[in-house]
Amino acid sequence: MSEITLVEAINQALTYEMAHDPGVIVLGEDVGANGGVFRATLGLQEKFGEDRVLDTPLSEVLIGAMSIGMSVMKLRPVAEIQFSGFLYSNLDHIINHASRMRNRTQGRLSCPMVIRSPSGGGIHAPEHHSESPEAMFAHIPGIRVVIPSSPLRAYRLLLAAIRDPDPVIFLEPTRLYRLFKQEVPDNGKAELLDVCLTIREGRDITLVSWGAMMNEVQIAAETLSEEGIEAEIIDVATIKPLDMETILNSVAKTGRCVIVHEAPRSAGFGAEIAANLAEHALLSLFAPVCRVTGYDAVMPLARLEKSYIPSVEKIINAVKKTIAFA
Repeated sequence: MSEITLVEAINQALTYEMAHDPGVIVLGEDVGANGGVFRATLGLQEKFGEDRVLDTPLSEVLIGAMSIGMSVMKLRPVAEIQFSGFLYSNLDHIINHASRMRNRTQGRLSCPMVIRSPSGGGIHAPEHHSESPEAMFAHIPGIRVVIPSSPLRAYRLLLAAIRDPDPVIFLEPTRLYRLFKQEVPDNGKAELLDVCLTIREGRDITLVSWGAMMNEVQIAAETLSEEGIEAEIIDVATIKPLDMETILNSVAKTGRCVIVHEAPRSAGFGAEIAANLAEHALLSLFAPVCRVTGYDAVMPLARLEKSYIPSVEKIINAVKKTIAFA
């Protein structure tokens, strides 16, 4: 079995599901002829035709509206928004229609649609291309928010998202698209949504993260292990609904927690996890919960990106500070 990148895993998942479910429709700007801005949909139009892989006008509002209309008519649209900064013009449709369809119709209709979008910095993109908006979407009732951290997770989580009966925001970490390769069996096996994944067992501290930051977190854990500090790593994977039970069980074992995310600190999703720990795990904690995050500022342009994104060094320092707390 050959190894593939995360963006290739996205393509593989789309190919599998389109081949097995004729109701799956891919739409977005340049997704057909050009295969998408990051080539995630490369070759799909040739395989499945222009009726199922639709090149839309340059209008995110139109893409959102079309997806909702298709989904209530029993299709399963997978819409691509080229960059996360372009998601905001779609908020009206996501908040007022997609998220409320089941409630509005008292369960007669649901909205089985997926909105895929690259997310996060680290690729030297210009403005409006490097946001990490997961906390914003997690605040919307009726919306699932999913963020893969590896090719295998991307394949399995995307399959699960497409098969879900309700709307899913699927944020793909841009700097992981081609960062590393992994074996991904093309067997149609989906990952469970709404479940945190324990990536590494440990006894001394719990590291909680998701998406692109899982790369730095795992490097930090390996470095700490060489110094005798064994960190347990939790990949949140589904931001909303949050599987807090897995995190609580881990913290009950280790007694310490560091939360890492690339998004800005204020009202970032790490704050929700920290609040839950304060509410439900206070007696298990030997030290205050620590957050390592991006800054409350717009993601800077290329020269300063590395200063914005939490580094391995910052994670290691936060772990040592938390462990040293008396």
